Amino acid sequence: MIEFDFKLPSRNINDTHNGTYNNYEMVLPCALTTDSPRPGLFLHLLHNQVSDERRLLFVDGRVIACCNNWIRDYVHMMKAFRHWEYDLRSFLQYIIEMQTDEGFFFELVKQLDDMHWSYVGQECRKIFPDDNVALVRLELEADVEYIVVEGVWQYYRATGDFEWVKSILPRLEKAINYMTSSPKRWNDEYGLVVRPFTIDTWDFTNDQKSQTDRRIHDDEPMSAMHGDNSGVYEAMNILAFFNEKAGEHTKADEWRARAETLKNNMFKYLWNSKFFIHQLHINHNGIDDREAERLSLSNGYDINRGVTDLSQSRSIIEEYMNRRKTTAAFAEWFSIDPPYENFKGYSAGRYVNGSISPFTAGEIALAAFNYGYENYGWDIISRFIDISEKDKQICFLYSPNDRGAQNGSGPSGWGAASLLNAVDEGLAGVVDKDCLYREINFSPRFVVCPHREMRYITGYEVSHKFVDIRYVIKDDGMRYDVYSEAEKINFHILLPNGKSCRDLFSDGEKIGFQLSHIGNSQYVDFSYAPHGKVIVEILF
Repeated sequence: MIEFDFKLPSRNINDTHNGTYNNYEMVLPCALTTDSPRPGLFLHLLHNQVSDERRLLFVDGRVIACCNNWIRDYVHMMKAFRHWEYDLRSFLQYIIEMQTDEGFFFELVKQLDDMHWSYVGQECRKIFPDDNVALVRLELEADVEYIVVEGVWQYYRATGDFEWVKSILPRLEKAINYMTSSPKRWNDEYGLVVRPFTIDTWDFTNDQKSQTDRRIHDDEPMSAMHGDNSGVYEAMNILAFFNEKAGEHTKADEWRARAETLKNNMFKYLWNSKFFIHQLHINHNGIDDREAERLSLSNGYDINRGVTDLSQSRSIIEEYMNRRKTTAAFAEWFSIDPPYENFKGYSAGRYVNGSISPFTAGEIALAAFNYGYENYGWDIISRFIDISEKDKQICFLYSPNDRGAQNGSGPSGWGAASLLNAVDEGLAGVVDKDCLYREINFSPRFVVCPHREMRYITGYEVSHKFVDIRYVIKDDGMRYDVYSEAEKINFHILLPNGKSCRDLFSDGEKIGFQLSHIGNSQYVDFSYAPHGKVIVEILF
């Protein structure tokens, strides 16, 4: 049997510092190695940056936990805080209960002297004078409805609370039906979600009046942006999953069919054979002729929302890898590239007009782990470990020519959550297929790390469900111990370069397996019912 050499957690091994005095790196998720505290300290920093965005809202007699007070930021950060937060529902429930008759959701709660409420018309705001706050929907935003559906999915995974999901499912369906029927949101000719001409998913247009006016006007320049459409595509598939679980098989089939039609339209109008173009302009010509070559941040989200197949996903990842070789910026994780010469006063490289963004990095890292570029995924994580150790933080955006300079304000927890999720679902490869880790897709890729022996723990504190993994690699093989209450684990284990699997043992018994390939990467595939713990040994 392949044996572990050391116990973890430990503070020192062979006179090497590999942990902290009180193990403060042991949060969820956490990583421990026998030779360095760096992975654990990185995850601890990401955890803290997301946690620092936690707020309480006091609105109309309610006390609501949120992280941040925009539903968009909240859901993006759920990728991280679903692991440790105990109140995952109150903000989602509030936004859903406040749904308008038309079907759209509000998105943010702001104090009245912040003035966001004044950027929109009466129908897009609710004022609570006693609390001195307003509930607002920036009308030009086209991502709120699908974001809420994604948030419900994340809540369900962590809690298993399907009764609540069923109770609000009609509201979620109404929201996506609104997105695919309202003239403000949908273009029948192309069969695509549309928005005013913004930079990717951002909340202002090139018009200077957009500084204080976020309405959609009758003569508004409208465009189709790929990220809105991949978000609605994912939301439709989530609705299909929920309907299937509720026994509504016909409705589930209808949602899947609608999702497939939307995906086909995305590739018909938005795909340039390498990646998704930034914007398809509907009733205007834009401000230059470079949209077809413009790579924007939602390309990573498109992959991870399941829109792209293997070859398309690899093509997008390769585009980032190629631009890394040619860019003058310190990294290739662009908000948009090439930037506009000027967009509403932001010159090239300023704010979202060309900054380097950690949320782009996190999404591309996750995609790289999943689609055969595992070393590139680890390279992205490694570069951010270096950044975090130097800066003691992850910034919201970085100046492309000065890695140490933050380039505009915003929630740093958004990028931190994306990076944490890339480690959890990409590097560690722990993916909850339903809820409460009842069925897990386990695709560990620790062999791309320099660490020879590790312990990794993830889970949901709110439900007291955990997955505890031990890993060791030696010259003749490697071993994974997995402690889990899962009823089924689908193993998809990355082999080191140049190695093949000679024999596979599970709990000491030799079992069958299959080999699969993604690009040049080779995996060992099999399924197993662990009964609390399973020991997997792969002999080279």
